[in-house]
Amino acid sequence: MAWLWWLGAALVLAIAEELSLGLVLLMLSGGALAGAVAAGFGASVVVQVIVAVVVAVLLLFTLRPWLLRRLRTRQRLVETNVNALVGRQAVAVTDVAGNGGRVKIGGEVWTARTRTGALVAAGTPVRVTQIDGATAVVEPIEE
Repeated sequence: MAWLWWLGAALVLAIAEELSLGLVLLMLSGGALAGAVAAGFGASVVVQVIVAVVVAVLLLFTLRPWLLRRLRTRQRLVETNVNALVGRQAVAVTDVAGNGGRVKIGGEVWTARTRTGALVAAGTPVRVTQIDGATAVVEPIEE
């Protein structure tokens, strides 16, 4: 009867994967399926857990990287949230230096700083090189 619990856990993890799309929960679901198989063969609970953990870890470190590489070669993954801002052009709203300033990125004003500490004058076009917390790290665009 323990195999039903493992099967239920595998199903819940597989469904939750549809919401996260990170392929982590799918690998854990595979581990739970392995635990269900071990339970089906009459293994003790300790052996079931060990089998589930070992299979999940193997899947995480072998199958998941391969699947991610395959997905990236088939289609470009779209960056979201702050990762989508890296590489975008912005305009310095105030003077920006290593200790701070403000830039406008796509209509939003962000706190900003330069990586090198060099001064960027207000009105200068800049490129976002990194997002550090809620601060955009920028560099002037060389024309």
